[in-house]
Amino acid sequence: MYNINRSTDTKEAAAIEARRNREKERQNRFFNVRNRVIGVDVQALNNQVGDRKRREAAERSKEAAYGTSQVQYDVVVQMLEKEEADRTRRLAKKVQEFREQKQQLKNGREFSLWDPDQVWKGLPTYLSYSNTYPGPASLQYFSGEDLDRATRLRMQQGQFRYNLERQQQEQQQAKVDENCADALSNQLRLAMDAQATHLARLEESCRAAMMCAMANANKAQAAVQARRQRCERQREQKANLAEIRHQSKSDLLTENPQVAQHRTAPHRVLPYCWKGMTSEQRAAIRKEQEVQRSKKEAHRQAEKTLDTEWKSQTMSSAQALLELEEQERELCAVFQRGLGSFNQQLANEQKAQQDYLNSVIYTNQPTAQYHRQFNTSSR
Repeated sequence: MYNINRSTDTKEAAAIEARRNREKERQNRFFNVRNRVIGVDVQALNNQVGDRKRREAAERSKEAAYGTSQVQYDVVVQMLEKEEADRTRRLAKKVQEFREQKQQLKNGREFSLWDPDQVWKGLPTYLSYSNTYPGPASLQYFSGEDLDRATRLRMQQGQFRYNLERQQQEQQQAKVDENCADALSNQLRLAMDAQATHLARLEESCRAAMMCAMANANKAQAAVQARRQRCERQREQKANLAEIRHQSKSDLLTENPQVAQHRTAPHRVLPYCWKGMTSEQRAAIRKEQEVQRSKKEAHRQAEKTLDTEWKSQTMSSAQALLELEEQERELCAVFQRGLGSFNQQLANEQKAQQDYLNSVIYTNQPTAQYHRQFNTSSR
């Protein structure tokens, strides 16, 4: 029940809001004086709607062209990525096959040095001569003797020739793959250039269409503006003529000062009818200005006298300060001289005391025997 009531309340609120919006729109239409008096330019509105539709169509065509070009670019990029992945996979497969065939552990040059089955795999040298075992005392085979050297050299040369041919084939295949990649990149670049050229043409055509539409809209707006300005000029001319007739017949342009007086307050004037002051009013104002000027001059003279007194007082204070500083320097000099004489007297007394101690008290110097006796007693 709660959900059902809630959905019903929501629908009712939406309906009330829609009715309120419609009422606001209707009031805006009614209270818009311009649309109610002048009306709406239907032709201009239709032109604006047509211009907007043309712009939207041009934008849609531009977006469609851009989407097509993006799809083509994505396809080309996917092809290039697939080709690169295939080439990487083929190269990895060839490397793995080469490792499995030519780089086995048993084919290494050092494998014979640490082969755990070297003893079991090795054949005695005497088997190259005969299948009988003559014994170690026959001196027919020796340690380190290589009877299959020529066969091994032939096998090594054949292996080297095979490896060299395989490397040449791999280099040729890598060069072919590189040429294919260059060709694909060139094709991609050409396709991108062609697509860019096509997009530039489409953009130019869209720009031309937009400029044409804008020019037509501007012309229409200019015509509407010119018609509106012409109507406004005519209305302004009519208003100016009516104002001229009114001013020529009213008391506004007359020189009667009684027209500017306020009816309820005689000391006040009407600003829109006031023609200026009379000679008596101007003379009173000049007299008041002269009184104010004399007062200001007297105030300036008083300030000047006060400044002069302050300057003289400052000079006297500075002179007194200089005299006090001079007396302070003289007192400091006298104090320094007295302090110097007192220090000299103390130095003489200390020197006399030191001479007395050196010449009278400290005359007997201790000998080595005194130190020996002092050390013995202390033990």
